[in-house]
Amino acid sequence: MIITKTPFRMSFFGGGTDLEDFFKKYGGAVLSTTFDKYCYVTVRHLPRFFDYSTELSYSKIERVTSIDDIQHPAIRNAMKMLDMHEIRLTYEADLPARSGLGTSSSFAVGMLNAFYALKGKYVDKKRLADEAIYLERTLCQEAGGWQDQIAASFGGFNRINFNAEGYEILPVIISPERKKQLNDHLMMFFTGFTRLSSEVQKVNAAGRQDKTAQLREMLALVDDAERVLTDKNADLDDFGRMLDHSWKLKRQTGAAVSTSSIDDLYAKGIAAGALGGKLLGAGGGGFLVFYVRPERQDSVRWAMRDLMHIPFEFENGGTRVIHYTPETYEPKD
Repeated sequence: MIITKTPFRMSFFGGGTDLEDFFKKYGGAVLSTTFDKYCYVTVRHLPRFFDYSTELSYSKIERVTSIDDIQHPAIRNAMKMLDMHEIRLTYEADLPARSGLGTSSSFAVGMLNAFYALKGKYVDKKRLADEAIYLERTLCQEAGGWQDQIAASFGGFNRINFNAEGYEILPVIISPERKKQLNDHLMMFFTGFTRLSSEVQKVNAAGRQDKTAQLREMLALVDDAERVLTDKNADLDDFGRMLDHSWKLKRQTGAAVSTSSIDDLYAKGIAAGALGGKLLGAGGGGFLVFYVRPERQDSVRWAMRDLMHIPFEFENGGTRVIHYTPETYEPKD
């Protein structure tokens, strides 16, 4: 039995510039981190005692005799891509899917990692990220960018640069004290609304006039935000103010980015003392993150009292195998 543990990601700046049609023209960059909430994929060979050959358990249960009959597109295409047969797969997670945390890509990365491990093979993080991008964007034809698969595979607090040749991962080098200070200024709340990121991306693309100017300004903010983090003499509160500016820019990039309910929640957070924040992911629902000075956090927590507050800590590792067979397989982070 193989069990993989794959982190979810929180994207701060540059979201939207990781879309292939944008970064191949203008370049792109994302500042993001993974944190201590995970999805778990369990895979094992299915004994031949049943009248079905594959069993899948996620938000529903599927039992099929042919891979072509699998309804879940990512599982169906991944099994075909890696020639997987006669398996039982289960998915569990610490936080809900469709919530702006890159959950579908974390699942894709964790699933591919588990499939390779079941075959007794070690695959490095770059290959896992590349194959998860290919799985979701090409085989499943799901709209979206590349940042989620990369973040889930590599883990940690990174700047990810995109260009016509591909991408590079640059860890953000800051002191543990600075990272803790940032962590202590962030608050995350679940709005209760969930949505399919790919559907939000399609709506935004279909109804969008040219938003190149906004996306290029959002790209420039990645440099500014990174400087605030890495310069120990910089005012960390500027990170929060830039989050607010970036969110206002993102609101202009598509009709499905926000809703009146989310706008009201965001306004309440700002009025209660948050310096800035954003809705995580493509938009339309999921999790709100705010940058709040510690002395104002009780006020923001009260303003958001109808929502679930999710404490978290930054995480350093990417996807990994945490239990494995056969004994000859050697897991590596």
